[in-house]
Order: sequence, then C-alpha cells, then structure tokens
Amino acid sequence: MPDYSKTFRAAAVQAEPVWNDADKGIDKLIAYAAHAKENGADIVAFPEVWIPGYPWFLWLDSVAWQSQFVLPYATNSLEIGGERWQRIERAAAEIGISIAFGFSEREAGSLYMGQAVIDASGTTLHTRRKLKPTHVERTHFGEGDGSDIAVVDTPLGRIGSLNCWEHLQPLTKYAMFAQDEQLHIAAWPSFSIFPGMVNALSAEVNNGASRQYAVEGQTFVLAPCALIGPAAQELFADTDQKKQLLALGGGYARIYGPDGSSLASPLAPDEEGILYADVDYAHILAAKNAADPVGHYSRPDVFTLEFTRTGRLPKVSPVAGTADVGPEAEEVPDAALAGER
Repeated sequence: MPDYSKTFRAAAVQAEPVWNDADKGIDKLIAYAAHAKENGADIVAFPEVWIPGYPWFLWLDSVAWQSQFVLPYATNSLEIGGERWQRIERAAAEIGISIAFGFSEREAGSLYMGQAVIDASGTTLHTRRKLKPTHVERTHFGEGDGSDIAVVDTPLGRIGSLNCWEHLQPLTKYAMFAQDEQLHIAAWPSFSIFPGMVNALSAEVNNGASRQYAVEGQTFVLAPCALIGPAAQELFADTDQKKQLLALGGGYARIYGPDGSSLASPLAPDEEGILYADVDYAHILAAKNAADPVGHYSRPDVFTLEFTRTGRLPKVSPVAGTADVGPEAEEVPDAALAGER
C-alpha cells in the first residue's frame, strides 16, 4: 500500500538540450542533477527525449530535408544498459539523487521515446516507451506496449511517467491513477512550435493537461520542459520561415500539487533553471477525500477499463510442430505492471 507519510524536495528542469550530442547532454544532465541536490532535492526530472533532444526537424520540412538529421539522431540515442547509460547510473549514485529523464532509446535499428527512473543508489528502477508517438513522431519512433503504462515503487514512493500528449489519453490516465500513483513525471519538449497558429500545441493548453492530471489523479506532478535557444534555431531553422515556426523560448516547466495548485514560481520561457517544491504525500489524502475517480468517486458497476498489460511480443513465433527459431520464439508471459524488460 502507498505510504502517505513521506516528505521530500523535488525538482523539475527547464533547459535547452545539447542537440544530437549524447555525451555533452549527459554532462548537462549531471550538472543539473548535482545543482538540484545542492539545493536539497531528492529527485530531479528532465524533459521529453532530453537526450539527444526533441527531433524538431520532423515538424519543419519534407522527408528529404529531414534525412540529414536521421543518422546523428540515431547514433546519439541511448542503449539501455550501455556505457552512456551506466554513466548516468553512476552519477545518480555519486550525487545521491534520483533522476527521472526522457531519452531517445535505440534498440537495434529502431528508436523509441523513452523515459527512465534511476534511484539515488544508481539502480534503474523503470524504463518505458511512449505508447503512441504523436503525429509526425510516428515517422521516426516505434511504439510502447502494455507494460509501459506502469507506476513503480521507489524509495520516494510510487512514481509514474508519461510523455507529452499521453496526458490527453483518458484511458491511459485512468490506468495510471488506478495504480496508486503518488508522484508523476509529465515530460514535455517545449512549447515553441507553430506559435499563435496551432492552439492545441500551446503552453496554455498543455500546462492545463499537466494540472488536470494532478487534480484528476490526486498526484504531485513534476512537469519538466525544454526550450528552444539559438543553438536549436541554428540547427533546425535554415530559413526565416522556419525560425517563425520554431520560436525561441517555449520553456514552461511547472510543479503541481494533488489539488491542482502551482507549487513553484515559473521561470521566464527563455530562461534555463530548476523549479523546486516540497512534497508531502499527506496532501494526497486531503485531495482524495474530495474526489477519488478510482476509489469512492468511481462507479465500477457502470464503467470499467480493460487493460492489456502484455509486454513486447516475440519477433518470431514458431509454427506448431517446427523447431524453435532462437530465443525470441519463446512464449513471452504478460509483463508485470512495473514494465520490467
């Protein structure tokens, strides 16, 4: 059962990634984690695909133009358990802080929009993949699976993570809420694309999604957010029109309490830094007293959610009566809610 007696300090990062440079991106992650620890934080959260940065080229031009970015993006994506990954684990242990971060995961030749939670001992407690990449992201990234909709036990309580517009998926949210989530990482890439043209991509709408998640699920929400600086425009915007489509700024990191209250003063949209808030899980009990959509405020006699928790399926399945085709042909059991791989 969840422990509602825990108190600690949490941090959410607002900063520009180091575009297409995993090693320098990890340098920056470690520097921010150390700074957060110096300021009393026990956990620090980083934006969506912080390493190697969000692929804004997907939104700006033709597939032919985008091709120049594909190889550097793939080679700077992270392999779980690889040398770069181990470096982050060691840093978490040396600093003594839990690190929740977004990354582009590379498995063999495919990429996925990953999230991870590494605890203060340097142990990777959870990794996941965005269940359904959004819009043009689907031309670049593969999908997650049922094991990815998971809340995990950590030394800081029950923690869950979702990326960006996964916060607009009501069934996904309900499945998370039903797992007694206490601290949620709502990772965002920046609100810089198509400013004034597509309201659904605006900071107002998407910060509203993070806040609604907090008050609807009665969870604390860390909403780290990247931003667009001159380095991003130099890399992605080779025309004046593209500079207008991918504007400078866009950083709107937030921290919300389980009643939807804002717990940290925002930074300017073009300012790099860290937001801090003190977390006291006892406040979740007060919020749930008013409305608990998966508890006393639910009606399971009227509505239920069918949730398939299956993990990744085998790439090759043998035909009955034939020899197995390697280990991937083995039966894959349902993954646990923790989404262990």
